[in-house]
Amino acid sequence: MTNFDKRSCYREVAAEIAAVLEGETNLVARLATVSNLLHHAFDHYFWTGFYIVDPEKPHELVIGPYQGTLGCLRIPYDRGVCGACAVQHETIIVDDVHEFPGHIACDNRSESELVVPVFDRSGRFFAVFDVDSDRKAQFDADDREGLEAILKASFSA
Repeated sequence: MTNFDKRSCYREVAAEIAAVLEGETNLVARLATVSNLLHHAFDHYFWTGFYIVDPEKPHELVIGPYQGTLGCLRIPYDRGVCGACAVQHETIIVDDVHEFPGHIACDNRSESELVVPVFDRSGRFFAVFDVDSDRKAQFDADDREGLEAILKASFSA
C-alpha cells in the first residue's frame, strides 16, 4: 500500500468510525468498534486493541477490546512498548520489536508495533491503543497521524 493509499484509507475508516459511534456513550462499545474497524481496514494490522489503565492496580494496564490472537492480559508500566507509552504519553513506533528493551512477546509472530496513548474528554490518560504487525517496519508517520486523529475524535473530542 502506498502512503497515499494508506492516508486515504485512514480518512475513510475515520469517517466510518465517526458514523458508527455517533450517539454511542458506552465506552466498551466505542473501544470495541474502533479496534474492530481499524483491524479490518488494514492488511498490515496483525493485532489491534486497547490496554486500559487499571484503577485498582496503579501503573498497570489490563487488556480491553481487541482483534487478533490472544493478547497479554496485563502489562506493567515498566514493561514493553505499551508500558513505555503509558509512562511517556507519546506515540511510539517500533520497526523491530525484538530490539526494543523490555519487549513483551504476547505473540512471538509480532515483528513491529505502534502504540498510541488515549485520553478522555477531560485530558485524562486512560488507555493505550496497540497495533502489531507480523512484518517488520510496517508503521510510519501516516499510521501515527491517522491513528492519533481517529483516537482523539473517538474519545476526547
